[in-house]
Amino acid sequence: MKYFVVFAVFLALAYAAEEKADAERPKTFKRLIPADVLRDFPGMCFASTRCATVEPGKTWELHPFCGRSTCVVSEDKPPRLLELVEDCGPLPLANPKCKLDEDKTNKTAAFPECCPIFTCEEGAKLEYPEIPTVAPVPEDASAEASTTPKA
Repeated sequence: MKYFVVFAVFLALAYAAEEKADAERPKTFKRLIPADVLRDFPGMCFASTRCATVEPGKTWELHPFCGRSTCVVSEDKPPRLLELVEDCGPLPLANPKCKLDEDKTNKTAAFPECCPIFTCEEGAKLEYPEIPTVAPVPEDASAEASTTPKA
């Protein structure tokens, strides 16, 4: 029984340490955008940060930025290629009681470990700017685009 209690306490401490570490790392953000596609490779996404084409379903890191993307085929008829972008999102609003923790932030690590980590004084909390949501771009939006201003 004594070993069970020691083991239970050890698990509780490990879980608390894991929860604390997660609380310091900001949320990550995901968004779908139209994929870049080269005319010579119509069924593949173009990863500009790698200067390479990527097959649907494959993921690539966005170095030198902190993020990753995945090439995705939409469920539209006809299907389109989309890029699922995951990154650290916007930086928090300035707060004198919260500082970027240079020692814990690893800008060269793979995503999401490269996201900035902030340390706040007791009771202080980071606040993030509102991110406006944009309606999906219709497939025929390029046909409607014009350089002539509408009256």
